[in-house]
Amino acid sequence: MATTTANTKLRHNEYYGQQSILDELYERSLKGAKFNKLYEKIVEENNILLAYRNIKANTGSKTEGTDGLTIKDIAGMTNQEVITMVKRRLKNFTPQSVRRVEILKDNGQNRPLGIPTMSDRLIQACIYQILEPICEARFHNHSYGFRPTRRTEHALATMHRMINIQHLHFVVDVDIKGFSDINSERYWLAVAC
Repeated sequence: MATTTANTKLRHNEYYGQQSILDELYERSLKGAKFNKLYEKIVEENNILLAYRNIKANTGSKTEGTDGLTIKDIAGMTNQEVITMVKRRLKNFTPQSVRRVEILKDNGQNRPLGIPTMSDRLIQACIYQILEPICEARFHNHSYGFRPTRRTEHALATMHRMINIQHLHFVVDVDIKGFSDINSERYWLAVAC
């Protein structure tokens, strides 16, 4: 599944002529470059259209934000209207309110989830697409959380390699949310042998 998602993302990037731009940002970041004028890349028309396409393909795009709009409302706009809307909002951007919902977790507790408006999601995607290759180039190779082409299975494979080949036998798991609360049930260290 991750390969299919990566292939789709690559195909979309290439269709909108963004892959070479993203590759160049990644390479420059890998060499330690400092970046200026990223706003120009964020509001570039093909970047906006790519963000729109990626959001449209996301199942969450059918979920409305606090303004009651979904992807269907934006789909009624022409490409030029979408581009104009994003550029206009970014000139003096203030995020709209976020709809809060609770999702039931496997352990019976609720997890809060914020659902931004569709236009805010579109703007976030435009920014994300430009920042992702810059940040990716600087992340540690064995950092697996919330990264493209990295999954839980990769972290587990690394852990097994470290146990079996490097003879490392301790795993430390820290819950960041409760880390500073010593008395919290959520603060714990698990040591596995």
